[in-house]
Amino acid sequence: MNRLFISAAHKSSGKTTLCIGSCAALRARGEVVQPFKKGPDYIDPLWLGLAAGRPCYNLDAYLTGADEIRAQVTRSMRGATLGIIEGNKGLYDGLDLHGSNSNAAMAALLGTPVVLVIDARGMTRGIAPLILGYQAFDPNIRIAGVILNQLGGSRHEAKLRAVIQHYTGVPVLGAVQHDERMTIAERHLGLIPSNEAQGARERVDEIAALVAAQVDLDRLLAIAREALPLPGTQTPMSGAPAQPGSPPVRLGIARDAAFGFYYPGDLEALEAAGAELVSFDALHTEHLPRIDGLFIGGGFPETHMETLAANTNLRRELHDAIEAGLPAYAECGGLMYLARGIEWNGRRAGMVGVIPADIVMHRRPVGRGYVHLRETGRGPWPQAPARDAPPIRAHEFHYSSVENLPPGVEFAYEVERGHGVDGRHDGIVHKNLLASFAHLRDVAGNPWARRFVDFVRSCRHAA
Repeated sequence: MNRLFISAAHKSSGKTTLCIGSCAALRARGEVVQPFKKGPDYIDPLWLGLAAGRPCYNLDAYLTGADEIRAQVTRSMRGATLGIIEGNKGLYDGLDLHGSNSNAAMAALLGTPVVLVIDARGMTRGIAPLILGYQAFDPNIRIAGVILNQLGGSRHEAKLRAVIQHYTGVPVLGAVQHDERMTIAERHLGLIPSNEAQGARERVDEIAALVAAQVDLDRLLAIAREALPLPGTQTPMSGAPAQPGSPPVRLGIARDAAFGFYYPGDLEALEAAGAELVSFDALHTEHLPRIDGLFIGGGFPETHMETLAANTNLRRELHDAIEAGLPAYAECGGLMYLARGIEWNGRRAGMVGVIPADIVMHRRPVGRGYVHLRETGRGPWPQAPARDAPPIRAHEFHYSSVENLPPGVEFAYEVERGHGVDGRHDGIVHKNLLASFAHLRDVAGNPWARRFVDFVRSCRHAA
């Protein structure tokens, strides 16, 4: 399995844009490119998946075991000729002193050569000790080449190439000039998602053309062929399959410009557990499709709140269905949508109103990063882990808070790390609804997809 790990010296080096362009440029040359993203992220994978034409899978050592990660790569690479793994932050950045969750650790785990992206603005001779330091810091990591980014012109490029050749011997695989056409607009939490961005396909094609003209794609492919074989593993998909004879259930999923944060592996786990995924557009679909359960993932409902509010018929049908006992699960943006309303930038828009509270957007993050959750036993899903089981590991990214929540609300989780709804609890429970700021991953330690689908099936049988 040919593969590359594209990392950077530090965050905001332009690595994501170069990965998007590389995926699309190599796909245009006939490669079947399978993209991966290290760490918890929804937005970059949407762009990478659009560029490659295949779903982008997240690899997260904090939430997933080593064997499971290797199995995910092996499984996802079926039918692909090239895997491109995009790192997050810098190559050696991580959660602990020893870098156990770093990009370098992931590259070592997967036996994958590293291409280092360096934002070279304002640098000349100083680039040499930077590269030498990254090489020497961990001799187990093979930095197979560098891509210079944000260059100031041909003279700047020539100086950098001469310095790198003289002092390091590391191949320069590309030199990308500063160009506004390589920029994807950003807002809080990163890039504007491709499911929202106007002309996303055209922007990807433009970036691909710029990368193809300035990066040696043949050398990238040659380096990818040097990746080590992955150890054989029989680790199955994290999602537990449905029991033989279990009837399928129809699971409605809001998928549109407002709600697009879904991990492909989780959707596959829902299907493996016996769910037929029925997509609908919360912005424009007036009637809820025929469904047995509901999943509304994350996104940016605040940027579409007037359009969501204007779809009064769907909001009313969602409200009535959940009040009547429809099994529903909502994450972050989904929680916001099911509340009474959203306040943002001095404006307010009414939402579904099932959750008796208001959502207020803030300029700074309220909750951001990994969370540890302990189940209270009051959640609607059956088969909760034993009280002495390890906490559920998940993540949260939200600039919003829940205000005016009445006393007596039940919560599915106690928060041991993170913020959740109020710093101590997450997972608002209302009838058969579970709504949380936490984003779950369906992994061996937390097979939530099977639990949810089984719950949906049991509710249908009881109806």
